[in-house]
Amino acid sequence: MGWFLCYVATIVAANWSLERWGLINIGFGLMAPAGVLFAGVAFTFRDLLQEARGRWWSVTAIAVGSFVSWWISPSFAVASGVAFGISELADFAVYTPLRWRHWLAAVALSNTVGTVLDSFIFLRLADLWSRDAFLGLVVGKTYMTVIAVAVLWMLRRRAVSLRLRPAWPPNPGDRHPTHGQRPTA
Repeated sequence: MGWFLCYVATIVAANWSLERWGLINIGFGLMAPAGVLFAGVAFTFRDLLQEARGRWWSVTAIAVGSFVSWWISPSFAVASGVAFGISELADFAVYTPLRWRHWLAAVALSNTVGTVLDSFIFLRLADLWSRDAFLGLVVGKTYMTVIAVAVLWMLRRRAVSLRLRPAWPPNPGDRHPTHGQRPTA
């Protein structure tokens, strides 16, 4: 239930921060909607939730996050929900088949695809489109993805060095349910 709550919370926080702060400077002369601070991390929580509970929990989290966001920022809740939903479908196509081959690479690649797709769709539906806003969102979400993947890599390595089972599957000793291959960190 923890990853579910984290995912819902980041969806709500992304919409709340955009409503509260609007555009923020993310460096390199780029501006992005403030939700970028949470949306990049949300993609990682989505992958962790899928591992822990399955695909449909991720879809449910998007619906719950969008519903709660409606009370905070109705103007962005629909655009956010649709963008997260469509990027979730892309995540199914990218993350799900790759996760057993190299888990962290699957997280990084699915976050990249989700970042581009989510940014494009959200900006169009929220009527905030500009090339600069798109570039700012992609760069800002990439910052957050790099940080999230680095933290996961360090935590996973630490757990393995202590001979602990990492808190998120697939674990190095697990086998793919149909192919019998072992995942790599």
